Amino acid sequence: MTPPPAIPIPGAAVSPSAAGRATAVPGLSALNALAAYLALGVGFGFVLAKSEAVSWFRIQEMFRFQGFHMYGLLGSAVLVAMVSLALIRRLGPRPLTGEPLDLAPKEPTPRLTRYWAGGTIFGLGWALLGACPGPIYVLIGHGETVYLLALLAALAGTWTYGWLRPRLPH
Repeated sequence: MTPPPAIPIPGAAVSPSAAGRATAVPGLSALNALAAYLALGVGFGFVLAKSEAVSWFRIQEMFRFQGFHMYGLLGSAVLVAMVSLALIRRLGPRPLTGEPLDLAPKEPTPRLTRYWAGGTIFGLGWALLGACPGPIYVLIGHGETVYLLALLAALAGTWTYGWLRPRLPH
């Protein structure tokens, strides 16, 4: 009996070196993959909501240096990311495509301008809006429909960057 054909996973990036190889999990349907992504997204949204990471009041409290809640939340996220990356580098797991994970270090730019400038723009938007891109979906799901405008603005900004990217210094 022959195995079922591999079905591409929506949104999975294919590296040029993997062009001739199978890039999906054999037998995993696109619908099952989307259901898995949806379940992960809903779970992540639940965690964001219960941790109050989507609370406008908590975010403003953080930017006004009036409370530790968000700093503790973000600090614990950084700690989890550091441990996770160390484990990934040590254990060498592979994604569903079978390709090795490429965890190349960031290339430094003169005075790291792209990182502090991008971080400043991101932080200003976060402080003014009261939400970063991830929680926007959670807030819309909670019925905060004004964040639909924020989502459209975020998508427009992403599109604009994609359009300008070839003209920008990198």
